[in-house]
Amino acid sequence: MITRLLATTATGLFLISGTAHAAPVKGQPTLTHNAIYKKGVLPKVSCKAVKGTTRASTEKYVRKLVSCLNTAWKGTIDGFQQVAVTFKSDKESCSTGVKIAGSYSEICGQTIEVRLADDWIKAKNDVHVFGALMREWSGVVQGQTGIGRAYWNMPNDRTGEDMAEQRHRFYLQADCLAGVSAKTLGRKITDFKPFIAGMEPREYARYKWNGSPANRLHWTKKGYQAGKPGACNTWTASAPKVA
Repeated sequence: MITRLLATTATGLFLISGTAHAAPVKGQPTLTHNAIYKKGVLPKVSCKAVKGTTRASTEKYVRKLVSCLNTAWKGTIDGFQQVAVTFKSDKESCSTGVKIAGSYSEICGQTIEVRLADDWIKAKNDVHVFGALMREWSGVVQGQTGIGRAYWNMPNDRTGEDMAEQRHRFYLQADCLAGVSAKTLGRKITDFKPFIAGMEPREYARYKWNGSPANRLHWTKKGYQAGKPGACNTWTASAPKVA
């Protein structure tokens, strides 16, 4: 099974995509009762980021978004560590080994790395790059709150439906947190489908890491509407909500 770096902190945490235990999760307080869930609505951050159609303007846009996300979450994550962004030319993902034809963002070590290609640079709107960065930031939240490490450390038999379900819980939580981030930056979203479609490269669709389209929409909207991480506790949700 392909492994993937999902949520890395300054400690260089590596996560993969499988785990056991039927849901709802029991005996894992870092997942089910994390301190982040008790935090209030994130403060609104004025983020005047505008994407042009040149490489330079797109890089500036990406840097601005990451800066705004650092500002938005620093008062919510205990022991928050600033996250930097760099740009890469390599098509091969550092976390999956998959070669990605277009643009993408991922966490490598302690940094969000972004590969810019024409699909993001020349796009007249920013919906896909915005969605991708909001979703990648979810890995920062999961990593710095210990959720990523707790998920990694759960017993893992790498077989059965329980493994798929827990994988969905992790990824659907990332969708939900992306909605929270979008809300705190003041992004007005009325159609969530393009936002969700931009979250990951098309090359990842075949791996079925995420939940159903309906559940992805549910959790993304839930995070966005609430504007706080407490809405994103997928670990205690019923099994149908994470299918």
